[in-house]
Amino acid sequence: MTQTTDNPIDRAADLISEDQAVLDETVQSLEEPVLSTIDWLGTYWEELLIGSAVALGLAGLLLILRSIGRRYRRSTKDRTSWKGIIAGVLAKTTLTFMLVTSFYIVVSHTEIPSNLERIFEIAFIVSATLQGAIWARELIIGVIKSKAATEEDDPDSTLGNALNIIRVLVNVAVFAIAVIVILDNLGVDVTTLVAGLGIGGIAIGLAAQGIFSDLFAALAIVFDRPFRRGDTINYGGAAGTFGTVEKIGLKTTRLRAPSGELVVIGNTQLLEQEVKNIALAERRRVEIPFGVIYQTPPELLARMKALVESTIADHEDIQPVRTICTGFGASSIDFLFIYDHYTDDYEEVVGTKSLVLIAITRLFAEQGIEFAYPTQTTFTSAPDGTMIMPYPEAGFRLIEEEAPQRGSTPLPPITSVKKAPGSGSSGEAPGASDTGGGGEEG
Repeated sequence: MTQTTDNPIDRAADLISEDQAVLDETVQSLEEPVLSTIDWLGTYWEELLIGSAVALGLAGLLLILRSIGRRYRRSTKDRTSWKGIIAGVLAKTTLTFMLVTSFYIVVSHTEIPSNLERIFEIAFIVSATLQGAIWARELIIGVIKSKAATEEDDPDSTLGNALNIIRVLVNVAVFAIAVIVILDNLGVDVTTLVAGLGIGGIAIGLAAQGIFSDLFAALAIVFDRPFRRGDTINYGGAAGTFGTVEKIGLKTTRLRAPSGELVVIGNTQLLEQEVKNIALAERRRVEIPFGVIYQTPPELLARMKALVESTIADHEDIQPVRTICTGFGASSIDFLFIYDHYTDDYEEVVGTKSLVLIAITRLFAEQGIEFAYPTQTTFTSAPDGTMIMPYPEAGFRLIEEEAPQRGSTPLPPITSVKKAPGSGSSGEAPGASDTGGGGEEG
């Protein structure tokens, strides 16, 4: 019978030999990627150096530009000039975009495993597209602000009312395009998505046609600036409405009428009509028609231009345009006096016109010129065709009525009026007649 005994030393030696094999295998597995990396760096060190230099240069340039943009925006409130717009765009550059772009530039100059290269490529596409969307948003909003900028930052202006909605619309549009671009570069078929967005946009547009119509009309007012808040306008032609613009909203514009009431009109309806901006008038043309009687001497008629225009000689902001005879009216010789008043104050225009009318009236009174008014003269004739004076030849005179004296005999009443035969040749006035109660001659 043979007895086997385990020697502890032998067993320890066996365990150590097994552990040494595992250790060697582990060290080899760790050394392999390190050695391969060292070999890779030794092979592509020039490309890596060039790529790193380019990446560092680009990242440094972007950091400098972002710093300049932020410093400019902190030092000034300018947001509407091109310098302010570009500064705002540069200030929105993100660090994520800088880092991802730098790594992508470095790895693009070397050969790396395809799966790792694809990861860097996807990261660059996503970051670059989102960064481009941010830049585009800031640029679009900055341009809108510059087009609608006023001298003072008024929160009640059209831009102040519309800016929040404009920002939302721009964000939705820009980032929707960015998502579609990202998905398309990732190999996703976006045809169905684009078609669905198009159909949804058409449905929303048809459902909110009136709202969008007024919104775009408000944006047209922002960009085209036919009028601003505080301007006095007239819309609808000569029989339209006057009012001072108090507020230009996203859907309606509010006007304060001269009579005091508030007039609210839709932006689309307002722009579809003829709009006259009275506040932007460089001058106001005033026409004063008048007529003088036909008995006015021709010498005074010839001097009419100089006489009338002398009434505005003391007004430095008034320039005469013309004073002409326009025709022979039914009861007057008609004239038209036109002058230009260089002011934007409507109250001054109407006040000065009143002074000019009073001055013309005073001047005509001094010169003996009579204004004409509607009159009619009737001429009558006898049966034989001779003209009969419609009034006594000696004219009218006022006779005071006295009480009849006592004992006097009153005149008999008129009983008939007859034309005497041959009275036209008896030396009496034409149309004279015999009156009284004695009858005719025998």
